[in-house]
Amino acid sequence: MEEFSDYLTAKCKINPKQIPFYVKWVNDCYGFSNCSEERQLVWENVQKYLYYLEKKREPWQVKQAEYALRLYKYFQTKTNEDSEGKNINNKIAWEKVFKQTRNLLRLQQKSFSTEKTYMQWIKRFALFSSVKSPEEVDGEALKNFLSFLAVERRVGAATQNQAFNALLFLFRKVLCVDIGDIAETVRARKKRRLPVVLTRREVNLVIAELQGVTRLMAELIYGSGLRLMECLRLRIQDIDQERGVLVVRSGKGDKDRQTLLPEKVKDGLIAHLEYINKIYEEDRTNDLPGVALPGALDRKYPNAGKEWRWFWLFPSKDLSKDPRSAVIRRHHIYPRSLQKQIGRAVNNAGIVKRVTVHTLRHSFATHLVENGYDIRTVQELLGHSSVQTTMIYTHVAQKNKLGVKSPLDG
Repeated sequence: MEEFSDYLTAKCKINPKQIPFYVKWVNDCYGFSNCSEERQLVWENVQKYLYYLEKKREPWQVKQAEYALRLYKYFQTKTNEDSEGKNINNKIAWEKVFKQTRNLLRLQQKSFSTEKTYMQWIKRFALFSSVKSPEEVDGEALKNFLSFLAVERRVGAATQNQAFNALLFLFRKVLCVDIGDIAETVRARKKRRLPVVLTRREVNLVIAELQGVTRLMAELIYGSGLRLMECLRLRIQDIDQERGVLVVRSGKGDKDRQTLLPEKVKDGLIAHLEYINKIYEEDRTNDLPGVALPGALDRKYPNAGKEWRWFWLFPSKDLSKDPRSAVIRRHHIYPRSLQKQIGRAVNNAGIVKRVTVHTLRHSFATHLVENGYDIRTVQELLGHSSVQTTMIYTHVAQKNKLGVKSPLDG
């Protein structure tokens, strides 16, 4: 147990005062199971021990014991792997798996950003499991990698879940391996974070520092509650000025939704449409390939990408190579360009909050809640699957129904 104590101090950053309790839970579990400490910890025995603790101890103690036993289980596995050594080179076999995974992702019409993220996690997993060939990896290897992310890399719960989704795709769709029960995996602790929100005055200060296309994009993101990529991927046909509606297609979760089109941006949109129509006509004169289309529409309607209604609302000034088809065509504005402009505008406005483009979306939702709009309506406008996700904005809204005042102000 001394090695486990050292591991908790060095790798897990556990408070030294709590380490004796972590060791105690492990010792008690072995004693409860009537097993020698030299044997591998069996998770079935752990579950029985935790069930026993629930009747004797406080909930926070049971939770601490469970986390300690998960850490010890991972510690035992890691120790065994380190002793075996990494002496097998499976680079060629893994390269074939990478290629198969990429082809399958494209066959299922996953977005390029999803493909990129999945491939990054799968490559990191292959590097972590370099002692094994693709045929040898199993659910145990997946559990060890997820535990490694939580314990040694100390990633957040969202990052660990992202890695899990990528590897679940690998195991189920490519390797066809049953991962079994992952209950013994060390899970990253999910922390409740409140979103950064700007006041209306601060939003106006930021927008006032922007000009041209960048300003119009910022106004749409704040005024319609868009995500960054939802704004950049807008097409001409997604804007309905007469009805005051903006259509978001294939948003997060591949869902379509309708949201508000602010009256304030309509005049700017008319001038902007005249400007980008010149770019569109220039592309047609030069007989350039049409813009990229979602899914298989480019095969079903080969010339649809050259139609005005499919043209980007925010096209890039320069042509670029499509990362999948290698076709030279006009893409939408690159995300980083807007992020940089927003960052400069925040600094120039003298705002000290940690503001990103997504902060404008948070501000949109919070200000609607402050105005008394129904939480279900706000949920639909944001495109959230669960109302619980939307409820976070009730915690940052300035107004509250009770009208509570600080006793200091009283």
